[in-house]
Amino acid sequence: MRRRFTLPLMLLAVAGVVAAAPAHAQAPTAKLLPAQSEIGFVSKQMGVPVQGQFKKFDAQVSFDPKQPANGKIAFAIDTGSATIGDRDTDAEMKKGDWFDTAKFPQATFQSTAIKALGGGKFEVAGKLAIKGSSRDVLVPVTLTQAGGTSTATGAFAIKRLEFKIGAGDWGDTSMVADEVQVKFKLALTGVGAL
Repeated sequence: MRRRFTLPLMLLAVAGVVAAAPAHAQAPTAKLLPAQSEIGFVSKQMGVPVQGQFKKFDAQVSFDPKQPANGKIAFAIDTGSATIGDRDTDAEMKKGDWFDTAKFPQATFQSTAIKALGGGKFEVAGKLAIKGSSRDVLVPVTLTQAGGTSTATGAFAIKRLEFKIGAGDWGDTSMVADEVQVKFKLALTGVGAL
């Protein structure tokens, strides 16, 4: 799921969103299963969708579906792990005009509120921070369970220019669209039953 030059920042946002199964107080602490999880992004370059993903991320999740308001989620994404499958473009994304990974090695998400919508659906509000800029985001999350594994999935849109992603000539949105879709699938163990 990679192709050309794309905006990995959306992934960042996705990562924060995936942390949809949070918990505070005395909610159970969940464990992320990285091999079964993914955070991806889709941007448009000259109208053509370009897909990418972040290969390294971590989450701290405490969440009881029966008491979502007590949940808490913290997410960190290694921005240097962004890839669209092209070596030159992947290297370019690490530079100052894009993620500037030397100065900003991580993008983070911290939940501020979690609300149950019914039917395994939740709304997670929080702060997404990328490249020194922080924005409030609202992430829809669907939680499913099978055996001892809970899977949180969702997608949301961010504006890359609000996070200074794609500076200089790349600020031209006719070349690379401002909107980036962030998609995530987080597999977790230790989440309470729905």
